[in-house]
Amino acid sequence: MVEEERKYAVPDDFVLPDLSGVAPAGGTVVAAAPVTLVAGYLDTADLRLARSGASLRHRAGDEPPWTVKLPTDSPGLRHEISRPGPAGDPPAELAGLVTVFARGAPLAPAVTVRTERHAYEVRDADGRVLAELVDDRVTVLDPAGRSTDAFRELEVERKGGDRALLDRIGAVLTGAGARGGEFVPKHVRALGEAARGEPDLVPPAELPAKPTAGAVVTEAIRDDVARLLAHDPLVRLRAPVGDDDTAVHQMRVGCRRLRSDLRTFRPLLRPGWARPLRAELKWLAEVLGPARDVEVLRDRLRRTAAADPTCPVDPAAVDRLDAALAGRQETALAAVDEALRSPRYLALVDALVLAARAPRLTRRADRPARRVLPRLVARPWRKLAGGAADGGAAALDPLGPDERWHAVRKRAKQARYAAGAATPVVGRDARRLAKALARIQDLLGEHQDAAVAARTWAELAGQHPDDHRLAVEAGRLLERERQTVRRARAEFPTAWRRASRRRRTRWLP
Repeated sequence: MVEEERKYAVPDDFVLPDLSGVAPAGGTVVAAAPVTLVAGYLDTADLRLARSGASLRHRAGDEPPWTVKLPTDSPGLRHEISRPGPAGDPPAELAGLVTVFARGAPLAPAVTVRTERHAYEVRDADGRVLAELVDDRVTVLDPAGRSTDAFRELEVERKGGDRALLDRIGAVLTGAGARGGEFVPKHVRALGEAARGEPDLVPPAELPAKPTAGAVVTEAIRDDVARLLAHDPLVRLRAPVGDDDTAVHQMRVGCRRLRSDLRTFRPLLRPGWARPLRAELKWLAEVLGPARDVEVLRDRLRRTAAADPTCPVDPAAVDRLDAALAGRQETALAAVDEALRSPRYLALVDALVLAARAPRLTRRADRPARRVLPRLVARPWRKLAGGAADGGAAALDPLGPDERWHAVRKRAKQARYAAGAATPVVGRDARRLAKALARIQDLLGEHQDAAVAARTWAELAGQHPDDHRLAVEAGRLLERERQTVRRARAEFPTAWRRASRRRRTRWLP
């Protein structure tokens, strides 16, 4: 689940204001009985979790008592996952969720906090809890149980209500003298300045007005690494990241973008540094690939079967095909889980953190980005736009094999990523090219997905040669997919003409 909170600092003598006015018509504010909570937080010796915005705690009295909180892109929003388990022995699943933060360093008790909590629930007329305000008096304890610090804070958590309700509660609190601002978790405040240090994973930052080529490639690498590692815990949880997206997909995209950037900017990077990193990213992408592919197939199966409501595909046949895909998916996800628990992956995470901190650059990277980047982007563009001799987009045969079209799709993807990386320096021209190439990539991606799906439906039906009904329905699905392939091929020339117009590529030498 995603937890949304806002914190407010208050002095010890702060008087909580009347909150009844924030409840909707017919609603109430209900006070809960006071409770005492004792939470022990685990971290590495150098507080890697705390500095990254993550936490792993055991809180007596909670059920379940173990909780991991993971950062998101938005302050005050965190993923919260709780599991049962005895004190002193965190569940392996939760310990795995902080792998990209701890990176193999041992987890040990870091701080214990005792909280005297008074909670107030804002409810609507039907009794549904919309938000919860807690008034916490926090005491920091040393290993012997002695108090070393104390503070008071208010915390408002969104439940069934909207953010406007949180705004109204916040206005009442600040009007009474509470101070909002930076979101600082209790254990971070208790641990002091060391817990507020910079995270080991350097985040992307703004480029200077006239960046070097090295500065641009560094920020591209940081962006790619951040995307990849941010989705590691969500892949382990098998959690969605949106209505039509998955963590496996986004982690795989992170791998591909980083591999592409390492290839495009190869002249700016030390070969002995970049080559092994690309090889390990290829291994990870190949592990994630089957899991992502079967996600796409299962989604396509239902959509293709329902594509013509006037002539639906037999639901029983669809269910049989989906069951076979579900088995493949479990196998693929088990392979992903195994890889993410491996020493090889742990070494890759360390390498990625170091890559984001300080990629190994060549002397050429010291040159102005505006002079260097267009030539580097031109290479994948020329490879994409080549003729028949080198298998480029300009010579795609409408009747050619699926594999040739897929090869052009991969070239389009690299050219798009390259143009996107140059956009902060080149500006509108690079952005236009990247947008046009995104259309090419999407079109050829639909082509590839349909081609793979068609082969898969035939393969699955072939595993049951005596089931003639399944063969017929699989054949109908196959023909619908091939129709999609033909449509994509018909649309491609127009999309390619738009992408290759001179006004989009004139900045390329």
